[in-house]
Amino acid sequence: MLASDRQDRILELLERDGSVKTSNLVTIMDVSLETIRRDLDFLEKQGYLQKVYGGAILKNKEGKNLTYSLRESKNIEEKREVALLALKYINEGDTIALNGSTTNIEIARLIKDKYSSLTVVTNSLLIANELADVKGINLILAAGIYNKTEFAFLGEITEHFLHNFSVDKSFICVGGISLKRGVTDFLIEEVLVERKMAEIAEEVFILADSTKIENNSLIKICDIENLDLIITDSRLDEDILKKYLENGVKIINK
Repeated sequence: MLASDRQDRILELLERDGSVKTSNLVTIMDVSLETIRRDLDFLEKQGYLQKVYGGAILKNKEGKNLTYSLRESKNIEEKREVALLALKYINEGDTIALNGSTTNIEIARLIKDKYSSLTVVTNSLLIANELADVKGINLILAAGIYNKTEFAFLGEITEHFLHNFSVDKSFICVGGISLKRGVTDFLIEEVLVERKMAEIAEEVFILADSTKIENNSLIKICDIENLDLIITDSRLDEDILKKYLENGVKIINK
């Protein structure tokens, strides 16, 4: 297979799935790991993709990552539905952690008018801006290296910052959930923060719209058994919901 043909095939897979794994490309193309890495290097230089740990994610035509800016316009109704369900588990006086995500920005907007006493720990500049002037919200911004495409602080510095805290509940939005692979996401810098938010919480709530259930991202955050609850939307396939419940996974979608 010519290099141009391989690269076209890689782009087709990216358009379909949003991400590719290097190991899978080696198998599909029947070429060496070094060859695939050269293809990914070339496509990244052309602005089509961004290499991440273990593979690559798609970029849109303007060269921006499929990150917050693109996600905020997708599955809007489902994300609001998930946010409303999550609110049922937030009590007056709680200390909660919210990672940077389009669903958690919905939670931030909802809690502004509902609670008079909350402490919110977040790595999201957008969530911090949303809650900065809200009376009764004690806001803690987990700083570090700022990611301009995610509008959030990510990586080891943010992870170390969070190590100093203990929260009642963490609400963590992720890229994928599956019974086999557990909870996953794309960027290692983001996963470090998500793992730490899960570690410092008494209860861990994983938030994901139904398109992410039984889909995998590249990097594992935790096993599915370590969660207190998965919150998704009412469009989740009933067979998938039944399968999760039969496997002892606590999951709600209404």
